[in-house]
Amino acid sequence: MGIEWGSHLATGVDWQDSHHRELFKRINRLLDAMAAGYGKEEVARLFNFLDEYFAVHFEAEGQAMERHNYPGAATHAAEHARFIESITRLRKEFDNGPSLKLVISVEREVVDWLLNHVAGMDKKLGNFVKSATGREGAPLKSHP
Repeated sequence: MGIEWGSHLATGVDWQDSHHRELFKRINRLLDAMAAGYGKEEVARLFNFLDEYFAVHFEAEGQAMERHNYPGAATHAAEHARFIESITRLRKEFDNGPSLKLVISVEREVVDWLLNHVAGMDKKLGNFVKSATGREGAPLKSHP
């Protein structure tokens, strides 16, 4: 019951794809945990991972957008901020008492982010970085 990483999601920028693959791995852990009946415990681990992911991955993308004068930077950064706000809201709900409904909400929010943001906005950013550098783009930070 997982979601598959594939070429349709790859940006072609090594560091960016490495970060995304790690996020996919974490989401698949949540999906497996939900299927086994211990999703609440895995959501707590996912929230901790996302704290670091936001700091490392979003910072790396921000640096790439700034370094290459990416024209979609403001919109892209606004999407990052929206996702952080959404996860922060869900985490506050979780801290008040985890529920199956909340676990499902977290799963849907993160999977939607993966499938829409990564396949859409991040692919555009990756294409821009590759065209600006003529290669996969220099790694900025290792994955969280």
